[in-house]
Amino acid sequence: MLKALADPVRLRLMSMILSHEGGEACAMCDLTEGFDLSQSTLSHHLKVLHDAGLVQRDKRGVWVYYKARPEAMGALRTLFSGAPAAPRPT
Repeated sequence: MLKALADPVRLRLMSMILSHEGGEACAMCDLTEGFDLSQSTLSHHLKVLHDAGLVQRDKRGVWVYYKARPEAMGALRTLFSGAPAAPRPT
């Protein structure tokens, strides 16, 4: 998941999805604004986020909507909360 978020475009896409009303955003309607990238490049970045388990997608007619996966957001929250790591066996 961290490798997928290491790219600035993908990090920004995640931010846009999470901050969008209802936490869900249409790929072509909502996520193309503000990027100087082709549609195919944005689709590639969204596919990487999906393949990493960060977002789920829902196709509705010709539109694809993306929403952050709660399990992934919980895992990231735990990772960044500073919770102590499990002890390693000696």
